[in-house]
Amino acid sequence: MARARISLFPLAGALLLPGMQLPLHIFESRYRALIRDAMARDRRIGMIQPRGSGAKPPLFDVGCVGHISEFEALEDGRFNIILNGLARFRVLRELDVTTAFRQVEAEVEDSGTRADDILAAIERAALEQESRRFAEAQGYIVDWSAVSRLDDAALVNGIAQIAPFDPAAKQILLEANTLSERAERTIQLMQFFGRTDGDGGVTMQ
Repeated sequence: MARARISLFPLAGALLLPGMQLPLHIFESRYRALIRDAMARDRRIGMIQPRGSGAKPPLFDVGCVGHISEFEALEDGRFNIILNGLARFRVLRELDVTTAFRQVEAEVEDSGTRADDILAAIERAALEQESRRFAEAQGYIVDWSAVSRLDDAALVNGIAQIAPFDPAAKQILLEANTLSERAERTIQLMQFFGRTDGDGGVTMQ
């Protein structure tokens, strides 16, 4: 763990994981200021989910630092960016700042490759099977031959980012400490959300 000062983009339902990408359209003035500041420094911002609503809602404890790998400035002052996930961080304290965007002191994980970022064959098979069931129930069209070529981390983290889970469920996936744990949580969430999609129209049974 290394301590760092991180400028935040709180956004509910937007999950960024190490090694993954997240496209964002930036239109609020405070977050346009955030992006301008990041581009002038190290191109890094912290994605984190708020726990509630309002001008300054409480935040979850864990987020992910991202590097702005692609940047497009629009004529009206908005930005389109793509973030590359670098490492998770845990908030230690929020800083008293004059900037329009929030900043925290945080512990940042080592971004090196983890030895446990590989699934057992039975875990991979279970995840692919449940993914097929979930996609069919939701009416998604998926190129399964392309999915089968993904490495374990790309598969697990890709599902975690794009699946239509609520913010609390997304946070549960972000906070999983191993790839195996995230895969298991993803399977459980697909089973739960597949049975009850909010309108009662999807069933996995």
